[in-house]
Order: sequence, then structure tokens, then C-alpha cells
Amino acid sequence: MEEVTQVHNQRLGTYVVYGMVFLGMIFYASYVLAESRGMTGVTRKNGNGCSCHNISPSTGVVVTIDGPAELLPNQTGNYTVTVQGGPAVRAGTDIAVSGGILTASSSALQKAGNELTHVSPQPFTSGKATFSFTYTAPGAAGTYTIYANGNSVNFNGAESGDQWNFAPNKTVTVKTATAVENSSTLPNEFSLSQNYPNPFNPSTAIAFQVMRASHISLRIYDVRGSIVTTLIDGEREPGTHKSSFNAKGLPSGVYYYSLAADGVVMQTKKMTLLK
Repeated sequence: MEEVTQVHNQRLGTYVVYGMVFLGMIFYASYVLAESRGMTGVTRKNGNGCSCHNISPSTGVVVTIDGPAELLPNQTGNYTVTVQGGPAVRAGTDIAVSGGILTASSSALQKAGNELTHVSPQPFTSGKATFSFTYTAPGAAGTYTIYANGNSVNFNGAESGDQWNFAPNKTVTVKTATAVENSSTLPNEFSLSQNYPNPFNPSTAIAFQVMRASHISLRIYDVRGSIVTTLIDGEREPGTHKSSFNAKGLPSGVYYYSLAADGVVMQTKKMTLLK
């Protein structure tokens, strides 16, 4: 009887061990699978980084945020997070912002709450992995921060050898149209002329000069900083260009038109619709 009891206990102990191992495998697989489909809460805004891959960030991984440093209220700019260094087989990211709206502009990213994260670990190309997104500024002027974290993994199914790092925070200054009126970041390369006629009713012409091939956007804003219309949004070669604005259906008042090149606001001017 005693021998039977011992055998029973041994079997019971074996089942318990197997059960714990099985549950551990399920937990680990679920954890890895979840991370392979994205991660949130690991930027400097709200987390301690990808500690699952390594407790501390690695200086061997370089993560950068690129895009306009200045926007108008409610204006949308194009941004990228780039991951370089580390094992450099696959990369993931988590992007957060202190105010405004983040939107994925490629299939590599997905929205998770108010943050963006990778859909699946992205392969490196020419030594880097890039994630593209847009940021729409809040309606109120101020200074806002974009945060990002990036990991570089060997993609071998385990976490050993993987590395990560924070990106330097990206500060975006949101200014009202009046604050940036007549400002110019690159006066020798871009020039925005005063619209003619001004005041106008209901149409006016806007001319600008481009000294190097760029993606140009020419937008009209009301006094609250909301976009009224986009006149141009595309590539333009060097030279003088002109666009017409028809304000039929709009109320009389002050409007602003802004020239941006490659996502950077170059110059903004004021015009008056007088009916």
C-alpha cells in the first residue's frame, strides 16, 4: 500500500511539473507573439523601454524621429522613425505623443490606443528599418513632444541578443498663422509672393518660387488655423509657380496661405477676402 502511494505521489508530482512547464510555454509563446504584433507603453512618455529584450537600452541601437519641427494648428506633417544598429535583422517600434493625433501612413504600423506600433517585426534594408506616419497638430498653439522606442532583434525566436533604445524626443512647435507670418526657414531657396489682387473677391492668384525640386504644399487657413483648402500638394521643379484661389462661398475676412516644402513650413502670408 505504501509503495502504491509513493507511485501515485510521484505521478502526481510529474503531472504538476509537466503542467507548470506547459503553462509556462503557453505564457512565453503568448508573450512573444503579442510583442511580435506590436508593443505600447514603452516610450519615455509612459514606460521604461523594451525591458523584455534587455533591461537597459543599448547605445549600439540608434533610433531617430524625423519630420517638421514647426506646424500650424491642425496641420498634418509627415514623419518617420528609423532604427539602425544592433542585430539589424528585424525592427519594431512604439510611438507616442504628448498632444495631437498620430496616424499610420504605411502598412508597417498600426494604431493601438493613442499610440502607433509595428504590425509585425520589419526587416532591415540597407542597414536600417523605417516606419512612416503622420502627426496632426492640436488646434492650440504650444510645444508638443513625439516619443519613440525602437528595437533591433536577431529574429531567432528568443530574446537573448536583442537590443533596443529610446529615440531623442522630437519637439514640435505649433504656432498660429499670425506668429509665422512672413517667416522663412530657407529664404534663399523658397519665396512666397503676396497674393494679387489683395483684397480680393472672389478670386486671387498666389505665386511662389522654388529653387530646388521639392514636395510642395500650398494651403489656405482661416483665422483659427483650420485648413480651408489645399491648392497644391505634390512635387514641383525649380522655377516660379502660380496657383489660383477661388473663395466663392466663403465669408469675408482674413485668411492665411502657407507654403511648405518637404513638410517644413517655409513662409506664411495674410490676405483679405472683401465681398
